[in-house]
Amino acid sequence: MKLNLPLIVLAAAAFSVSAPAIARDAATQAAREVIDLKDGSTLYVFKDGKMAKEDRYGRATSLQSGEVLEASDSRKVTAVGNEVARLN
Repeated sequence: MKLNLPLIVLAAAAFSVSAPAIARDAATQAAREVIDLKDGSTLYVFKDGKMAKEDRYGRATSLQSGEVLEASDSRKVTAVGNEVARLN
């Protein structure tokens, strides 16, 4: 059985590009609320009240519990939890 190496490389590249988009869609569906922050990042508030933050480039970033974040509409949101794993 002969493997088609270019086809395997193409399939691996396509999956590696689409995996973050799939993870972001899952986080958006699991979130009760998605809040755009003033610095361009996004805050996900999950149904259990815990939160996760994604920077403006789509990377999961750590939150400090109790950290005060400013939404793009100028309201203040206090961080609860640090659910980085839900975004990965």
